[in-house]
Amino acid sequence: QVQLVESGGGSVQAGGSLRLSCAVSGYTYSTNCMGWFRQGSGKEREGVAFISRGGSITHYDDSVRGRFTISRDNTENTVYLQMNSLGPEDTALYYCAAAPTSCSIRAARVFKYWGQGTQVTVSS
Repeated sequence: QVQLVESGGGSVQAGGSLRLSCAVSGYTYSTNCMGWFRQGSGKEREGVAFISRGGSITHYDDSVRGRFTISRDNTENTVYLQMNSLGPEDTALYYCAAAPTSCSIRAARVFKYWGQGTQVTVSS
């Protein structure tokens, strides 16, 4: 089993920044690809950013590319999402997720483990 615990969410004004953290515990060998997803009110869950086990490969949704940065510290078993230039459209519940497979497939269905989510609210 893998446990994921997100933190770092909160309320911020447009243009501000937040850094989300995801603490990983358990069978970390199952965390080959780590991802951040988000779900806004009345919207479907969408993948935001993904990172390979070694951290050398990252993928971003077009809506966040250039503003968000995903990273991971395998010595600390933590994955981060640095979010800059936030806008109201970024308001959502953000989830950390882990997949035992590579990041070549980034659909939510391949991510076996999920955290409980951390709320990000951006006011205009």
